[in-house]
Amino acid sequence: MKLLAFNGSPRKKWNTATLLEHACKGAGTKGADTELIHLYDLDYKGCISCFSCKRIGGKSYGHCAQKDDLMTVFKKIEAADAILIGSPIYYSVTTGETRCFLERLMFQYSVYDKERSTLFGTKIRTGFIYTAGAKEEMVREMGFDRNTQLTEMAMARIFGSCESIFVTDTLQFDDYSGYVSTLFDPEEKKKHRDEQFPKDCKKAYDLGVRLVQKAA
Repeated sequence: MKLLAFNGSPRKKWNTATLLEHACKGAGTKGADTELIHLYDLDYKGCISCFSCKRIGGKSYGHCAQKDDLMTVFKKIEAADAILIGSPIYYSVTTGETRCFLERLMFQYSVYDKERSTLFGTKIRTGFIYTAGAKEEMVREMGFDRNTQLTEMAMARIFGSCESIFVTDTLQFDDYSGYVSTLFDPEEKKKHRDEQFPKDCKKAYDLGVRLVQKAA
């Protein structure tokens, strides 16, 4: 059993990465091998619309033709039982690095036919962990959750399933006094971090467990 986790945040030791680490720990308790990959360490771009993955009889049919760091990653995904993608929400969507990764990942397996078929050879579990500095009510008001649902629908169609958790009101800085941030109450932020974030880590842990259990 193999779970691949992808950190779509530029920070390797903060909210998103920490939650992914807890998810990997949860998967590990069920005997799964886990690997955490930091997308910002990789050299790649988004889809360039070359359509090589769609060309009839082409040597890259069903596979992305771009030769960069994602080539190895996609081979790992095709051998995995579950994948989990974590990203902060920047201006209502996932980070640019995450979005480029998702474009490349999904488009190669998507077929332009009436059935909206998939060329991914098997069904695997997929999941998302989203983090946001905004409070939960703002996430709903601004439609962040609705934006992410569209991508999750595509992931479920291509790979077989998708589930997610949203972690809100996250701590952006250790010390708010060093930044222009009067939108936030530092004491409230710190209190929320101390009381809620451990619960969120448990949710991530449980998600890791579910992904590999259902894959099995």
